[in-house]
Amino acid sequence: MSTLPQSTPKATSGWKAALKKAWPTIRVLLSIALLWKATSGIDWHALFHTEIQMQPWWFLAAGLTMLSAFICGGLRWGFLMRAVGFNASLKNYVALYFAGGLINQGLPSTLGGDSYRAITAAHLNSSGKLIQEKELNKELHHSVDLEHANPKLRLSFSMVLVDRLLGLAGNNLLGGIGLILGGASLAAWGEKLGYVVTSFMILAGLAVSIVLAWGPTRHLLQSLLNKLQMNQSMPGIKLAFSWPMNIAQAVFAIGIHALTILTLLFCLKAYGVDAPIEGLMIGLPALSLLLMLPISISGWGLREATLSSVLALWGVNSSITVLASISYGAITVLAVLPGAYLLLKRN
Repeated sequence: MSTLPQSTPKATSGWKAALKKAWPTIRVLLSIALLWKATSGIDWHALFHTEIQMQPWWFLAAGLTMLSAFICGGLRWGFLMRAVGFNASLKNYVALYFAGGLINQGLPSTLGGDSYRAITAAHLNSSGKLIQEKELNKELHHSVDLEHANPKLRLSFSMVLVDRLLGLAGNNLLGGIGLILGGASLAAWGEKLGYVVTSFMILAGLAVSIVLAWGPTRHLLQSLLNKLQMNQSMPGIKLAFSWPMNIAQAVFAIGIHALTILTLLFCLKAYGVDAPIEGLMIGLPALSLLLMLPISISGWGLREATLSSVLALWGVNSSITVLASISYGAITVLAVLPGAYLLLKRN
């Protein structure tokens, strides 16, 4: 009787280990399947000979807007890190942001891009040099247990989380505005949903700012941070969410996502299509939320299927949308290639 309880956990653990090992391959296969589904209905011969009026210079504009989006994202994260006592230069944080972005594009790695930049940033000194490199290599090649990690590493991860939350807020606000402007084309309730999403994000921002402004709740939050050994993260949280800084952060976050929307718009223009901006303001934010589910490699396949379905509601040719989406993905990869320098330099 004693062997049964012991064998069941082992079997469960074995399944979990096998699934974890196979999941990257499953994601690649899912991406290929979704990309095949999105492109399977395209008559490439007819498309290239009758419908496409290429304007390649728009691709250059798309590359510049995507590059600007990553630089702005890196600067935002850099200011958050410096607010909590990390003293590397903003240039170092922007470089790490590009390296993390490159890893997130599907580069084989034992950890995600966010983890890479959080861990590496915790080992930068004020002159931008890496310290404790043996410990750094160990942390980069093994799963980090934040529960037992040192306070400095916890602090670095907390600022990556704050940065991601700001990005999510900007994404949702922009999507809500897009629904207000063009939600009626999506569904009868689309415009109302836009007002609900936008109102919720504004109220959530006000609620957090009140927590940070009112003494008792601020002290309660500080006590929680002390228990989590992240007591120094309060300045970064204030920089992100306190009044009136949260207004500037929201505008900046919306601006970063607007740059990515312009990138897709320019990709569509490169193929001679003038897409409605409200459709892009709905499609890309919705896609960003879908990409939080780890079911594809950097959105490949899922992006093409989602955008072609959304923009079809505004009469945009699905085949052109798929081509523009593939171009958008390629430009994203090219935009983060500067991060390869930092990765190769470490190796």
